[in-house]
Amino acid sequence: MSGVSIFEIAAPLFLIMDPIGNGPMALALLKRFPPKTQQKIILRELVFALLIAVFFAFLGDKLLGFLNIDPSTLRVAGGVILFIISLRMVFPPPNEGEEALDPAASDPFIVPIAVPFIAGPSLLAAVMLYAHRDDGVWTALGGLGLAWLGTAAIMLLMPQLSRLLGKRGMRAAERLMGLILILLSVQMLEDGVRMFVESM
Repeated sequence: MSGVSIFEIAAPLFLIMDPIGNGPMALALLKRFPPKTQQKIILRELVFALLIAVFFAFLGDKLLGFLNIDPSTLRVAGGVILFIISLRMVFPPPNEGEEALDPAASDPFIVPIAVPFIAGPSLLAAVMLYAHRDDGVWTALGGLGLAWLGTAAIMLLMPQLSRLLGKRGMRAAERLMGLILILLSVQMLEDGVRMFVESM
């Protein structure tokens, strides 16, 4: 396994995981929990995201082929999910305070932090692409692991950052991340439609 190849794979995968952008969005979903619980949930979701990415590195093509799912469908579905999530961040539901009475109901198990924030369609597609290069699946996994470590380090520090910003700062960051996420979701939808048209 070439060290240069691993870093060449890790760099784009790290950018796709986008811990700087996904960290505040994850905290916005976990704002009802204390900082230590936030870190535990984030770590759990990071592990889920890694396991899903590894699964797709080995069996992604076979799974999509078995289910007859095109890559364009994966992009469009991810865009729809992100769009719904972003609307809730920009326009919180009126019963948001009632949900705070039951923290378990607001625990984002796998969705949306692990999928599609971290292990989104772009990451899964990239992992499948790198796994089928001449370097082999193990080099792709090495790059994925390196990118995941960098992402985990940044996202696990987000609760401390939230204490520095305060409630108003985090509320403003939540709205801003929601707006950015709307743009990303629409872009994902456009990419999926473009891929579908080109495949016709």
